[in-house]
Amino acid sequence: MERILKFLLSIFVCIFVCLPVNAQGEQMSLSTLITAQNVSYENCNRVFNTDHVTLLYLTIAGINANRFTVDEIQTKSGYVRFTAVNKQFLAMISNVNTNQAMLKITPVDNNYYFQPGIVLNIFKYIEINEKKKAEYINLN
Repeated sequence: MERILKFLLSIFVCIFVCLPVNAQGEQMSLSTLITAQNVSYENCNRVFNTDHVTLLYLTIAGINANRFTVDEIQTKSGYVRFTAVNKQFLAMISNVNTNQAMLKITPVDNNYYFQPGIVLNIFKYIEINEKKKAEYINLN
């Protein structure tokens, strides 16, 4: 009986130790961000609480901060073409309403097999600096 209890206890310990723990919530691990994989189109769109002009400048800054190469900027139509990891992307900004704008970052060749960190890092940069802009406005 004692051996059976020890055996069951060791199985439970192994199960709990081997289970993956995701303490970060939605964030992906570093290896997942830099490994090329099929990225869904829904992960390439995001709506931000800022106007489209500010979002365009934040997008350009995010591309530069991630050390990607800007190939072309069209401010009138609101798009930026850039190269990251030898693959070209198109970042398109459009108005949702007066206080919100949407950013779509899609590969130029429509091949959605790339590192998701390319898109997610730009989105994260914009989110962080968008909040900083709001803090600066509140200080004045």
